Amino acid sequence: QVQLVESGGGLVQAGGSLRLSCAASGDIFSINDMGWYRQFPGNQRELVARITSSDSTKYADSVKGRFTISRDNAKSTAYLQMNSLKPEETAVYYCNARTGWRAFWGQGTQVTVSS
Repeated sequence: QVQLVESGGGLVQAGGSLRLSCAASGDIFSINDMGWYRQFPGNQRELVARITSSDSTKYADSVKGRFTISRDNAKSTAYLQMNSLKPEETAVYYCNARTGWRAFWGQGTQVTVSS
């Protein structure tokens, strides 16, 4: 089992920045890659960014150049640096970790971008 705890969400003005953190615990050595997803009200979760154990990254087109995902394996923590935030990016952001047999989710953290 893997447990994930997100932090760093909050209220920010449009154009501002936030840094989300995701601390993993439990069977951390089984984690292959980690990622961030977001969910808008009434919608499914969508991928924001992913990072593999070898630090290969993937981003949604809408966040490329503004968001950066990183991973500190020593601390079993993943980060999402979000710059130039837009009001339409107000959502609940979820951390995700994948092992060889299943995916795990954090509880989510609210990000609100005011105009």
